[in-house]
Amino acid sequence: MISDIHLGFAIAVLAANLLAGAWGGVAWLRRTPSTWFWYLLRAAQVIVVVQVGLGVALLAGDRRPADDLHYLYGSAPLLITLVSEMMRIGAAHRELAEVPDVHALERAEQVAVARRVVVREMGVMTVGALLIVSLALRAMFTSS
Repeated sequence: MISDIHLGFAIAVLAANLLAGAWGGVAWLRRTPSTWFWYLLRAAQVIVVVQVGLGVALLAGDRRPADDLHYLYGSAPLLITLVSEMMRIGAAHRELAEVPDVHALERAEQVAVARRVVVREMGVMTVGALLIVSLALRAMFTSS
């Protein structure tokens, strides 16, 4: 039962991260901030957390994958999610470091800076989502 749910969530991890990655990639290339990207990304992140939790439940129930690499590839998306979030914060800081005093800028300039921050953050998170897709595919190929 749990293994069937785990398989379903594996497909959901792939689909959600691929959708978020594609949406984010297009928005990033256009340099257009997208609210929907963030909704899709957060949903994909929740699915990753649930999937890893299901994998831990299977492991606790003494279910083992055919290949021990499945543990690495199955848990790596959670790590990528966390690392991407840290890199997103760093990207925002780098963008803001180029502006001596945001509050001294005109309103239009502040909006432009905010837009650059969001686009840079979207780029980082898009790469993370697409990396999760590749790791999740690999995890599926190493499952039992």
